[in-house]
Amino acid sequence: MPWEHIALLVGGGLAAGVVNTVAGGGSLLTVPLLHLVGLPGQLANGSNRVGVLVQCATAALRFHREGVPGLAGALPVLAPVCVGAALGAWSISALPDREFERLFGVLMLVLAIPALAGVRWPRAAGRAERRPWSTPLQVLVFGAIGVYGGAVQAGVGLPLIAALSASGMDLVRANSVKVVINLVLVLAALPIFAVRGLVRWDTALVLALGYGLGGLLGARLAVAGGAPWLRGAALLAVVALAAHMLGVY
Repeated sequence: MPWEHIALLVGGGLAAGVVNTVAGGGSLLTVPLLHLVGLPGQLANGSNRVGVLVQCATAALRFHREGVPGLAGALPVLAPVCVGAALGAWSISALPDREFERLFGVLMLVLAIPALAGVRWPRAAGRAERRPWSTPLQVLVFGAIGVYGGAVQAGVGLPLIAALSASGMDLVRANSVKVVINLVLVLAALPIFAVRGLVRWDTALVLALGYGLGGLLGARLAVAGGAPWLRGAALLAVVALAAHMLGVY
């Protein structure tokens, strides 16, 4: 692999790992970067999951060390997320590369602003105001999030944060729980892409190096209050990369 591709993937993975941990949408950067260095759309989509897996694992560990563990909050919804993720990965992996690339390019433009520009989440309700979701509603919501994450991954943090905030979590804890849910989601989806030959392991591991560093840094920034300047820069990059996915250049 040329050194400039290595530098591009490690740097892009670092930025994406921070953005994914602080809010969501890092894959809007890394999937088109993988395509830019020569991977077809579906191979980029599958290979990206290796980096997301490493990022989520390192971020979850860092959140735990910062005193904000997320496993307990994630446990009640992991089953529907896993089933949905497997279904989404199996469905999307049958799509031809060019159709996936066009779909992803459109999604990039749709999701760029809410995922990367920053969203003002409502404050968590007080204990007396919280109304726990019913089990059927919880299964439906998180199952649907799992389907989307298993299929595309990009921007899945956005509905996860929204759902967790609606359940009464403050933003820092919601980010910690989101990371654990996303980790399990990727564990459910990645084997399907791997079995179908849609993971380029050497390229994926280079990207994963940057993702892992970004996960560590992002967890610390999330506890400290985020990194809005990085999300703004990522937003500009996503718009430019969307044009590449849509075949403009």
